[in-house]
Parts: sequence; C-alpha cells; structure tokens
Amino acid sequence: MTRSAGLAVALLLAAGCAAQPGTDSAASTDEATSSAAPEPEETPEEAPEATTAAGSESPAPEFPADTSVDTAEPVDPEGLTVTDVRAAPHEGFERVVFELAGSGTPGWRVEYVDAPSSQGSGDAVDVPGSAFLQVTLQGTSYPYETGAEEVARGPVSVSGTDTVQGVVYDATFEGTSVAWIGTSAQVPFRVSALSDPTRLVVEVADAG
Repeated sequence: MTRSAGLAVALLLAAGCAAQPGTDSAASTDEATSSAAPEPEETPEEAPEATTAAGSESPAPEFPADTSVDTAEPVDPEGLTVTDVRAAPHEGFERVVFELAGSGTPGWRVEYVDAPSSQGSGDAVDVPGSAFLQVTLQGTSYPYETGAEEVARGPVSVSGTDTVQGVVYDATFEGTSVAWIGTSAQVPFRVSALSDPTRLVVEVADAG
C-alpha cells in the first residue's frame, strides 16, 4: 500500500508539471512575432513646389533696352538699298523694320536727336511725335547702282501704333541712308539685324 500511494503521488506531480506552459518559449515566440511585424513607414514630406523657388527670383525685365546711342559696323555690304519700311505693334513694344535689297549687313547708328534735319541739305524735316529717333544705315548704295527700287523720300505710311507716331525716310547720300522714327516720348529702344531678307529692326518700348 505504501508503495502504491507513493507511486500515485509521483504520477500526480508529473501530470501537474506537464500541464504548466513553458514561460521562456512563449516569450521568445512573442518577441519573434513582434520583430517580424513591419513597422509603419513614415510618409515623406512633400517637396516644395518649384514655383516657390522661382517666385523668389526677380522677374526678368520685360524690355531690356535703354535710350543710349546704339551703333554697329557694316559687314560685307553689297548692293544694299532700303526697299521697304513698315511698323507694327507687339506686346510691350512697337517695331519698325527697314528691309533692304542686296547682301551683307548694314551698319547703323540709332540715337535720339533734338531736331531732325536732312543729311544732304541740312533743312529741317517735319516728323510727327514728341521725340525723334534718328536711324542712320551705313554701307548702303544709290538705287541707280543696285537696280533696286528705293523707298520714296518723305513720310512712310504707318498705322496701328501708339508710341510710334510716324516714320520719315530721307533717302541715301554718300553711303548712308537716314530715317526718323517719331515717338510719343523718349522711350528705351533696341536695334538688331536680320537676314533672308536683310533687315534692320528698331524696337521701341511702349510709352505706357
């Protein structure tokens, strides 16, 4: 009986130990589950818009020009004769174009003058406007030498412009051709040459 009772107690104790969960193994399982679960990623901040940086910069000038004398030397002029003069409005400025027959590039001197006067006789020339931009093209030839039909001497018909009040052409004399652009005020201007066909372009800023 004593041996049977002792055996029964031993069996009960063994059964109780088997029923208890293993604490270490459960903890390691929890740790593995925790480390395996991905942590939520942080949403990156949005990059600032490009317009913010661009907005901090100073805007480019609308019409980069001034009222100082503008000059250039002729380049390989051959048979250059002014055959057409025209004017047209554009956004922020107005353009006067002198078209030439022949080849090469005319030289020029463009400047404001107090009183227009003919280069041949010195006589006063009536030009509409309050300010007078004299355009002297260099390296030009007489029309009888080139065979091209030159613009008639006198006022040039222009319309649709506000700052440009009128244009007067003074023909060719000893390798230069002169014209005046009458403007409503002494506004900034810029000059450039174009090819195919050859053109001298004078652009004046809007008077406001």
